[in-house]
Amino acid sequence: MAAQGIRGASRAKKRFTTKSDRSAVRAPDLVNRNFTATRPDALWVADFTYCSTWSGIVYVAFIIDVYSRRLVGWKAARSMTATLVVDALNMAAWTRRHTTLDGLVCHTDAGSQYTSISYTDRIDEGGAAPSIGTVGDSYDNAMAESVMGLFKTELHRNPAARAANGGPWRGLDDLEVATCGWVSWFNDERLHSELHDQSPAEFEDDYRHRSQPDAA
Repeated sequence: MAAQGIRGASRAKKRFTTKSDRSAVRAPDLVNRNFTATRPDALWVADFTYCSTWSGIVYVAFIIDVYSRRLVGWKAARSMTATLVVDALNMAAWTRRHTTLDGLVCHTDAGSQYTSISYTDRIDEGGAAPSIGTVGDSYDNAMAESVMGLFKTELHRNPAARAANGGPWRGLDDLEVATCGWVSWFNDERLHSELHDQSPAEFEDDYRHRSQPDAA
């Protein structure tokens, strides 16, 4: 990067979305900052962030499979209610509809959206185990925080990426289209050093070929 005169984009945060509900019963931390998995759908992490548009703030929630870094679910909305994160969870369940989610752990921060009855009920319906980090400690959900930073840096704050994806965005609809394109690129084309310079889709394909050699 230095030889090419390239400098990394800033990922500084100016706004915070996590607001805990002190009266809510929180699930235990089943992850303890160990963001590793030996197979897909063993551990998902979730978080949401915000983006500025001409018509106001839009919030975008993501669910990430720790094994492959694949974005299995996402949702954009004008408010950061429990519906935002439940809809992202529903998309993740639909994405993995052909596989079993037995033994899955869903890890989040202690935001009130993730301790809400609607979210915890949906986790229970899917047969997964909820896991929540401590209040005010981003390291307890570090992988999700990192993906939020990539989203903001690679799409929202990058002028070239904004222009290529229809930005600056007028509102929710424009940002949804741009996010859909970024998620597709992230899953199918973006190379990750932690995945041996493969995309999430390639990494999961390799797993399936190794674990199910006769599936084809």
